[in-house]
Amino acid sequence: MAPFTLERPSRLPVGEAWRRLTDWERHAAHVPLTRITVTPAPPSGVGTRIVARTGLGRAAFDDVMEIVRWEPPSEDGAPGHCRLEKRGTVVTGWAEIDVRPYGPGSRTVWREDLRVAGLPRLLDTATDRCARLLFGRVVRRLLSDGA
Repeated sequence: MAPFTLERPSRLPVGEAWRRLTDWERHAAHVPLTRITVTPAPPSGVGTRIVARTGLGRAAFDDVMEIVRWEPPSEDGAPGHCRLEKRGTVVTGWAEIDVRPYGPGSRTVWREDLRVAGLPRLLDTATDRCARLLFGRVVRRLLSDGA
């Protein structure tokens, strides 16, 4: 699958948007049939390992990620950047999250390139559409006023 990019403006200040987007366990509330574990316990940083287990019983798989770049936004307005490498046997690739000032709030840019082992290239378009919908929903809900 080719990398995709999502951009979302928010009324939230940069620091709050960053906090919500990098509260990894909260992502599970917006992804069906998914539990997330983080080691070591927060706060996150380079080397933090995130495992998203999706599915039921034996029909489940792990999306194993490791933070390889961690630059939280600073008080002086510098944007935040996080890069995760997907290290699992089923899902591979990477994801990047950028949060920067935008007007009175912030703008999030989420870039991702994922591959699902054993999935034929013929299904790349469907995988891309599903990933865009899923991650778009997660980002939108995490940044919503009610989150």
